[in-house]
Amino acid sequence: MFDLSGKTAFVTGAASGIGEAIAHALAGAGAYVFVADLNAELGERVAAKINSDGGNAEFALLDIADQAECTSVAGRIHAERAHLDILVNNAGIGHVGTILNTETEDLERLFRVNVLGTFGLTKAFIAPMIDRRYGVIVNVASIGGVIGIRERIAYCTTKFAVVGFTKSLALDHAKDGIRANAVCPGRVETPFVRSRLAEYPDPEKAYREMSDTQAIGRMGKPEEIAAAVLYLASDEAAFITGTALEIDGGWSAGK
Repeated sequence: MFDLSGKTAFVTGAASGIGEAIAHALAGAGAYVFVADLNAELGERVAAKINSDGGNAEFALLDIADQAECTSVAGRIHAERAHLDILVNNAGIGHVGTILNTETEDLERLFRVNVLGTFGLTKAFIAPMIDRRYGVIVNVASIGGVIGIRERIAYCTTKFAVVGFTKSLALDHAKDGIRANAVCPGRVETPFVRSRLAEYPDPEKAYREMSDTQAIGRMGKPEEIAAAVLYLASDEAAFITGTALEIDGGWSAGK
């Protein structure tokens, strides 16, 4: 099950956290994985670890907010590997604030990465997928793309857009052999989250509060999100497209 042998995958934001776990999961299932990120040092480390574990990966430097870079990297992948089978749009950024303390520039910054980055990279890769009549696209949204979250107005705005983009993409290209799905994680314990917790006056209290947001009483693990992405990327999920899979420990169950 979940055999990706012979497939080529491209994962953005793969230098750490959820993206790193996704890259390892896809490589572990046999895919050749491009580890894409702005952080060359960490990205190279992830690719090297995959290779040392017996997988196949290489690093790709990419700023997904730059459409020219998206087009260029897609051209390079197609030249090197002939085609791309799996695109995982994982890279994203966040912001804390209500509309009162969120500026237009804050929303624009998140929109450039979370929405336009996902749109632009997908646009760069999808035409050859349509020509081959095969392609899998998995967008990492958020539970904040399904329900509202307090003091996350800019973040939720962009993640709702990612979910809408995913559903529209799936409808437009279902008969072209393209499957597009989103995963919507709740709070996940990543290096980024741990660094943010360290900034709180009482990190342990903040950790408990973040954990208690989920009905099962803990934050998720990057590997748990990666497992869902692996499933959606595999042929076992051939009948699934246009869905927004909530992986939130029950956060949204009572909504």
